[in-house]
Amino acid sequence: MKWVAVPIVLFASLATVAQTANVAREGSQPEVLVNHQNEPPMLGIHWSRDFQAAHDLQGVRAAARRSPNMTYHGGKIMPTAVTETIFWGTSWATYTGDEITGMDTWYFGFSNSNYAKTSDEYTGTNGQVGPVTSHLGHIIDTSKASGGNTTTPILAEVCKVITSPDPSGNGYYAVYTDLPRGNAGFCAWHSAGSCGGTPVQFAFFWKLDGDPGCDPADTSGLHSQGLAAIANVSGHELSEARSDPANPGAWYDSSGAENGDKCAWTFNVPLVGFSNGSQWKIQGEWSNAAYTAGTGYPNSSGQKGCVSGK
Repeated sequence: MKWVAVPIVLFASLATVAQTANVAREGSQPEVLVNHQNEPPMLGIHWSRDFQAAHDLQGVRAAARRSPNMTYHGGKIMPTAVTETIFWGTSWATYTGDEITGMDTWYFGFSNSNYAKTSDEYTGTNGQVGPVTSHLGHIIDTSKASGGNTTTPILAEVCKVITSPDPSGNGYYAVYTDLPRGNAGFCAWHSAGSCGGTPVQFAFFWKLDGDPGCDPADTSGLHSQGLAAIANVSGHELSEARSDPANPGAWYDSSGAENGDKCAWTFNVPLVGFSNGSQWKIQGEWSNAAYTAGTGYPNSSGQKGCVSGK
């Protein structure tokens, strides 16, 4: 990939976005098309490959002047997660591929996997991130889906179909739409809000079939390309939600990057094994401990703090 022309595209895009975007938290990058003051912020945006490359180029000089490690900002973490997936869109009614069942396999296997344990070092006001999660399966909503340029419609969908969100506040609801990404510069994001007064974490995903900008290039033959793509970005978003679920924020670095952001589009091994025996091509997650000890693998900026739980 040639990087020379990429920043020009990004700078033009961000110049347009900056006129209407809110900042998720002080010090973070401008988020995408969040126009309403009362909307939950988009956190942990998983940029597509071309946008990510330009972000990396922008951060190289600044990163050289400060520690790349994340710092604690006083908020809560998710000591566990009760996960449930929502497949939203008219085409899921007749879908016969592997993405719905495959993501159930992914979430069941995530619990107590070495990959889940890549976030265990992080603590918050409510305890420490733990390795065990619980998956409740999936819900299919065949009404017309909304895109992910704003967070409010996605939270509304979660509150519509999840009639009893986890009362502990550790519910994580991933919304997989049947909408292609189109010209959006991102593959997925996570956020937090509430349904009937119960705190919830939620995430948005485009349908990434045939999308080279969000494709991890899994050549194992174990999954369809579309499943491999949403599986990879799901690791990014769930790991970030566990270590930095909501404002005022828990763990992120001086530029606002969370543990998934810092290792986006970097892979340590061809496949990572989960606790149920399933295998996935999945990005690593940032570990302060690994960077400090010099045991991590390098991210796209050459900082050796990524771990995959291989």
